[in-house]
Amino acid sequence: MEPKAVALFSGGLDSILAVRLLQEQDIEIHAFHMVLDFHAGLPGEHDEALERSAARLGVPLKRCYRPQEYLAIVRNPVHGYGKNLNPCIDCRLFLLRNAAEYMREIGASFLVTGEVVGERPMSQKRNTLRMIEKRAGLLGLILRPLSARLLEPTIPEQEGIVDRERLLDISGRSRKPQMALAERYGIAEYPSPAGGCLLTDPGFSRRLRDLLATQQAVGSNDINLLKVGRHFRLSGGLRAVVGRDHADNEAILSLRRPGDVILRNADVPGPVTLCRGVPTDEALRQAAALTARYSKARDQVEVPMNHFMVLADGELEPAPTPLAVRPADAGALGLDHRL
Repeated sequence: MEPKAVALFSGGLDSILAVRLLQEQDIEIHAFHMVLDFHAGLPGEHDEALERSAARLGVPLKRCYRPQEYLAIVRNPVHGYGKNLNPCIDCRLFLLRNAAEYMREIGASFLVTGEVVGERPMSQKRNTLRMIEKRAGLLGLILRPLSARLLEPTIPEQEGIVDRERLLDISGRSRKPQMALAERYGIAEYPSPAGGCLLTDPGFSRRLRDLLATQQAVGSNDINLLKVGRHFRLSGGLRAVVGRDHADNEAILSLRRPGDVILRNADVPGPVTLCRGVPTDEALRQAAALTARYSKARDQVEVPMNHFMVLADGELEPAPTPLAVRPADAGALGLDHRL
């Protein structure tokens, strides 16, 4: 029987190469993917690419999704944040503990990751990697094929399950060694490493801080809404999300939920705006003025704005008459209330 391992699998180049290196040694690999709301993109956008990557490697793919557990980590990380709201060490512990649970469930004997020594400053230093292993209760059970020869031998190496001499000694942030290895394996399709975790992004982190400070119950829908549009905090705490283009408008409409208010220009093309919170008359007029200011009617003195209440079934119930607003009234709001 082939030895069995679980690989933390993002679908990115490092995780693809880590799997491929061990497949050369006849290790049976099961891919484990932790679905996180803080990845760039809306739900489902990366599913097909992830599945294609796993299928090309010929490995089964297990997804795990525990959003509230992860949000609790983001709210209060034991090991603190990076430059923004990225709880890198706590995040890594969370991923490894969940992967280890799956490892035990299927009878695998060790974990595999695509980590590279020195690639990420907070969580991929040698001493930090070792500390994370200890705190996850996985000392000696995490094999990092891309940098294995720079680290202490793991249990599968010591037991002869894996040949250490056939593993690599990559370090640092350069992608050239991985790209050369991909070329050698004939791997042509893999995502860019940029734009992964939004918790490292200053703009997204600013919006998230505001959300966590003003709303106790936060769900996946709230987090995904932070990824699109221009955000404003208006009278009474109302959040207005104004679309920037057609794709934003479609995404905003797809994220509506009962109790939200939708605004759009009655006469000319322009943004869709979603309002979430207490829709007071003053706040709705502010949101409508912002919507008009970002539309092609921005130079008009007064603009009619349709508004709709989102019903329990997601349908839009139009108000009987449009709001008449002045785009010029939104001038100060754009500077003082934008998140």
